Amino acid sequence: MIDVAILNVTGYAGAELARLLSHHPDVRIVAVTGRSAAGKRLGEVFPHLARLDLAIETETERGDLAFSALPHAAAAETLLPFVRRGVPVIDLSADFRLRDAAVYERWYRHAHVAPELLDRAVYGMPELHRDAIRTAGIIACPGCYPTAAILAVAPAVRAGLVNGDVIVDAKSGISGAGRGLGLTYHFAEANESVSAYALDGHRHLPEISQELAALREGVAPAVTFVPHLVPMTRGILATCYAPLADGLRGRDDAASVLRAAYERAYTAEPFTHLVETPPATKHTLGTNDCLVHVTVDPERRRMVAVAAVDNLVKGAAGQGVQCMNIRLGLPETRGLEAAALYP
Repeated sequence: MIDVAILNVTGYAGAELARLLSHHPDVRIVAVTGRSAAGKRLGEVFPHLARLDLAIETETERGDLAFSALPHAAAAETLLPFVRRGVPVIDLSADFRLRDAAVYERWYRHAHVAPELLDRAVYGMPELHRDAIRTAGIIACPGCYPTAAILAVAPAVRAGLVNGDVIVDAKSGISGAGRGLGLTYHFAEANESVSAYALDGHRHLPEISQELAALREGVAPAVTFVPHLVPMTRGILATCYAPLADGLRGRDDAASVLRAAYERAYTAEPFTHLVETPPATKHTLGTNDCLVHVTVDPERRRMVAVAAVDNLVKGAAGQGVQCMNIRLGLPETRGLEAAALYP
């Protein structure tokens, strides 16, 4: 039995970690933290987690492995004692996702507290970095938007089937903004409305660009990323466009060539699946699945790839648990086998 700690259980991602780990057969949650609710029982804050019967602490150093659902900047600082003791850490914030401290500072407007650790961190996307995750001391879980966007286009970029610009048009449910209060997320503001935001640059853009650039030597796709807020609780749908590579542009079988590349990439994956029809966010609700559909716009000779994930599961806590399973040598699907909630 593995003892784990959850740092900042009081956010949506932290609570989702507790939910998933509460029925994981190889894990025991020994500590949860949350400054705003310190001293309360977990069930007082989240009645659906009352079965865990844990007290929320201000801080902890217990656990054979630590999950952090703290916001950026706070996460790295809080995880340092665990890292120094050699305890594996899985961070759901952005603090260890970017390899360049200057890029991190530009996008997150905060000097990194431990830039010397960035080279040791592994980007926690099993579909791309499974082998490195197996021995990593620091696992940086991808953002929710990058999870969908990268998985939507990675096979095509890696195989050299697209070139030039990649456009990511993505929609997210409101839980992606976290539990903090903001006028934009009030029911009367968000209900029956869809809005684009961060058109001058979203913080998830550099990690999308970083991971796509690493897929094929000498190729660094120019990524345009526009996120949208939609009036639902959970889910991300990313529709991605890229021009076909010159060698594929004139071929009548371009769509089949693309699908074959995606089948090679994802057939053996336990959670990322190529599907025949465009997925909907409802198809992944509550699961660690990423459903991907790829085709070709026959008029413009562009690839169109669509990916759907639950932003709190595959886009956050579930991917963290998947990485934990890999890191600990457990079956990768352990604790994540639930089917989607439908309707």
